[in-house]
Amino acid sequence: MLSLGSLHAAQAEGVSAGTLIRNTAVASYDEGGVARSVNSNTVTVRVDELLDVTLTSLDPGPVAGRPGEAVLTFELTNQGNGPEAFRLFANTAVAGNDFDTSFRAIAIDSNGNGIYDEGIDEILAEPQTTAILVPDAALTLFVLVTVPEGVSDGQTSTVDLTAEAVTGIGTPGTVFAGAGVDGGDAIVGATGAQAVARGSLINTVASVALVKSVVLRDPFGGTSAVPGTIATFTIEANVSGSGSVANLVVTDAIPDGTTYVPGSLTLDATPLTDVADSDAGVASNPDGISVNLGNVAAGARHAITFNVVVDQ
Repeated sequence: MLSLGSLHAAQAEGVSAGTLIRNTAVASYDEGGVARSVNSNTVTVRVDELLDVTLTSLDPGPVAGRPGEAVLTFELTNQGNGPEAFRLFANTAVAGNDFDTSFRAIAIDSNGNGIYDEGIDEILAEPQTTAILVPDAALTLFVLVTVPEGVSDGQTSTVDLTAEAVTGIGTPGTVFAGAGVDGGDAIVGATGAQAVARGSLINTVASVALVKSVVLRDPFGGTSAVPGTIATFTIEANVSGSGSVANLVVTDAIPDGTTYVPGSLTLDATPLTDVADSDAGVASNPDGISVNLGNVAAGARHAITFNVVVDQ
């Protein structure tokens, strides 16, 4: 015999709220040599609404910021079995922050491109609440903050985003009578109908600019681009501002229609080997060039050069 409790445990997950589960028993027997059957009354169970939500940061690591506007990206998913809206709260004053940002707004990724587009993505009005989401629906959210002036290079700050089911939150199993689909109950699931995700920022006062140029030497002593012409590319990496940048790597592909000239890679006029070894560079025709500049202080400038020949 299957109890109502075990029915919920075995089947409710993934079954839409409001679904009617009907069951009728049948007894068959012989009476005076005649086969007969009789049905029981039908028992109907309506699946209650389960309130569950998950919230995750979509940023791969701390978002690089500087004084001014910054954006943190999150994904909210309705893990319940019924339609539900979620109220959102952003906390910028998290214990342990080197500095606190100022909260500006929460926006919805209206065009679905994963990038905050001002004037296109919907800004949620107070109290910040999502539209009703069907079960398993996911929503990309942007928390817009302002980094204050006077923050030092490398200082970090975190922002906590909380999502709560509008119907209610509580310990798992909490019942909101009549608040579910079609007048059924709404029951808090394993997440407590509440989720918190953390995004982080790191203040970067320094910035990097790349400038690329080319010099041509054709086989006839001129500067035409013809088969056999040697093209010398120069990439200047300029770090401006104050502080420093870490793990700066400059890469470039070998252009189609050309072939890399082995041994032509240089850093600040110093030759680099093409293979991976103790120096900063590697180069090959299929993989292009890569130069690891490491940690670079603001105000520094590095020049990378390499040659290719126009294919004949």
